[in-house]
Amino acid sequence: MKVLAVCGFGIGSSLLLKMSLDKAFRELGLDIEAQNFDIVTAKSEKCDAIFTSEQMAPDLREEVKVPVYAVQKYMDVQGVKAVVEQFLADYNSK
Repeated sequence: MKVLAVCGFGIGSSLLLKMSLDKAFRELGLDIEAQNFDIVTAKSEKCDAIFTSEQMAPDLREEVKVPVYAVQKYMDVQGVKAVVEQFLADYNSK
């Protein structure tokens, strides 16, 4: 399974989000590949889900066919973990 952490330029905040995603998945006992990307590249990247800011989520939802999850605080691992748990619930209900 592969997920993306996305921000405008794919450098700063997406890297912070990727690190929180890595921690959240590890806490859940899952070995998931998380990568950080800029918004343009993310639109063409194959993945199972995208995690991004509330501001970028609507644009991504219009452009991609995978689920897009908005994260409010990238460094709040417990908050990120809650969003990850929602993704896993959605993914497992398919």
